[in-house]
Amino acid sequence: MAVPQAPLRTQSIQYVKGVGPRRVTQLRQLGLTNLEDACYFPPRRYEDRTRLVAIRDLAPGEPNTVRGTIVTTGLRRIHRGQTIFEAAIEDPSGVLHGIWFNQPYLAQQLKAGEELILYGKLEPGGRPQMVHPEIERVDPEEHGSIHMGRIVPIYPLTSGVGQRWLRQVIAEVVERVSGALQDPLPRRLLDGRGWPALPEAVRELHFPTSMQAMEAARERLAFEELLLLQLGLAQRRARTVAQIKPQRYRLDGPLTQALHRRMPFQLTADQQRVLGELLADLSEPSPMHRLLQGDVGCGKTIVMVLLMAGAVENGHQVVLMAPTELLAEQHARTIQGLLGPLRVSAALLSQGVVAAERRPIVEGIADGTISIVIGTHALLQKDVAFKRLALVVIDEQHKFGVTQRSALARKARMADVLVVTATPIPRTLALTIYGDLEISTINQLPPGRAPIKTLWMHEVERSDLYGLLREELRQGRQGYVVYPLVEPIRLRSGFDPERSRGIEEQATQEVRAATQMAKQLQQEVFPEFKIGLLHGQMKPKQKEQVMHAFAGGELSLLVSTVIVEVGLDVPNATAMVIEHPERFGLAQLHQLRGRIGRSNLPATCVVVSDSDDEAVRERLSAFVRTTDGFQLAEKDLEIRGPGELRGSRQHGVVRFRIADLIRDRALLEDARQEAAGVVGHDPDLKDPALAVLRDRLARFQEQS
Repeated sequence: MAVPQAPLRTQSIQYVKGVGPRRVTQLRQLGLTNLEDACYFPPRRYEDRTRLVAIRDLAPGEPNTVRGTIVTTGLRRIHRGQTIFEAAIEDPSGVLHGIWFNQPYLAQQLKAGEELILYGKLEPGGRPQMVHPEIERVDPEEHGSIHMGRIVPIYPLTSGVGQRWLRQVIAEVVERVSGALQDPLPRRLLDGRGWPALPEAVRELHFPTSMQAMEAARERLAFEELLLLQLGLAQRRARTVAQIKPQRYRLDGPLTQALHRRMPFQLTADQQRVLGELLADLSEPSPMHRLLQGDVGCGKTIVMVLLMAGAVENGHQVVLMAPTELLAEQHARTIQGLLGPLRVSAALLSQGVVAAERRPIVEGIADGTISIVIGTHALLQKDVAFKRLALVVIDEQHKFGVTQRSALARKARMADVLVVTATPIPRTLALTIYGDLEISTINQLPPGRAPIKTLWMHEVERSDLYGLLREELRQGRQGYVVYPLVEPIRLRSGFDPERSRGIEEQATQEVRAATQMAKQLQQEVFPEFKIGLLHGQMKPKQKEQVMHAFAGGELSLLVSTVIVEVGLDVPNATAMVIEHPERFGLAQLHQLRGRIGRSNLPATCVVVSDSDDEAVRERLSAFVRTTDGFQLAEKDLEIRGPGELRGSRQHGVVRFRIADLIRDRALLEDARQEAAGVVGHDPDLKDPALAVLRDRLARFQEQS
């Protein structure tokens, strides 16, 4: 295959030796469509097959490489047309038996007297044997095998694609075209870090001469990906700073002063610092684009309300979008309670608002008589038009897609945008998802909050658990019991009836559902207390009634699904039981726990699980150890990875080919600094020396 003159990304992998039209579809499943894809397709691990081990020195269960001569071969047919092929291989120290099931063609390929290299694990017990070892025929005329006698790449696979075949295809590409790759990184960066140039890095990534050389190549390629990401974010920040917004603010006016006087508490030092950062952003000529993050219960809401008041008293409108009706309703009550007496008009607009009530709200938004609008996705509807919208606040922003956030911001001309989260974000994720935003963090909890004690209990301790919960309720406190499901699991049709029944019975036993357990808890466990049920399938008015009853103390215990993760603020709630916590991530468990401990009363959270899954146990152990949301966020990232953690591509996670946000944290920081320097000097990368980098950035953004 000759080195192509056209860019590698335009050269289909179909024309590589051994591929062809049929294989193209399979390779596409792996993200391999052109020659450049193959160069940047990283192995998922490596096997060191450089050291030959004598047969007598093989240890059971350990992967090793053996070289020997075939002594005998034999093919046996067993029941239903299945076969076993066996070969005895001898070296000076002993004999090893290779066993292959249902590969009868090996009888034609492997003959006595031939020399083989085998890679596999010795089976325990009896005679020395390996089952399905990888094999390579020793050809005296051939040197440099890609499958044996070296550090061998092991790639991700898909149906119909074998490891040896894929390795051969990638070797063909790398050998012939890696030299045509143009390096986007400047020489000073490579020399300063001892990194190889791009062609060498690609060769070492796939077929390393040593693990040290592979790691240097991987690090260099990971940095390239992270730099491309940070360049895009830096350009976006630069464009924002270059804009001049039409709105202006006079800060600390009569309305905000009156709101300060009405507040029954003093702001913490953290709240004051963050509020100062936000107000300073509003005073800038360019639009604010800031992320406000803080642990559950740290007091983000009052900071948001003070910022809104600052916008309203300057004649601007404000919109606050929340992901659930429950949270939107909670925000509406808080904002109306604080600003209503100060004659600030605020309205709730959500799916639960009936048409007759919705019409005057939409009209009030359009004519500007409503200053603050709180709502859900209903705010994105076309007929919702603002007269003078200036400040956009998006709460629990990770639950929205990028398109939704942008659609709301477009309802204003160069809006000031504040995105808020009570789910602490690891710095590495913040620098990837929100790298174009300034970040403000509230770490300090309001004074007087009692620490939350967290316990991990097992099913055999259920009577003790109910006793603990009953004691809290007897003292006049309230509590939550949270389940992952609304109703017992019901399987779809199409299964074998007997098998379906068995699975359903097992699933129903394993996962207590909120509806059935609310009845059981009321009738059999806590008949002396009033218990309510809350879940997302209830009608808005039903949910509102239950929430009001619980907040007013009419209900002692609230049985709920994860809908209570955000939006309920009941200071008298001091106990929470989370059933089947293995079905929740660490961040979600922490959000749920944040519904209690919102006063000076001591609070207890209990997770109930008998899971023996190692990852689950690691997650629950971390949850019990600390109530620090930032520590838990880092642990969640470590356990589940960035893709799992944030949910999906629409939520902003970039899917890297080579970079790893956990392993490459320091590289990410370096890439951010490098990108800031490049964009600060040349925002559009117009310098001819940056042409390759500019081209790679454009393609990276297309793929992301």
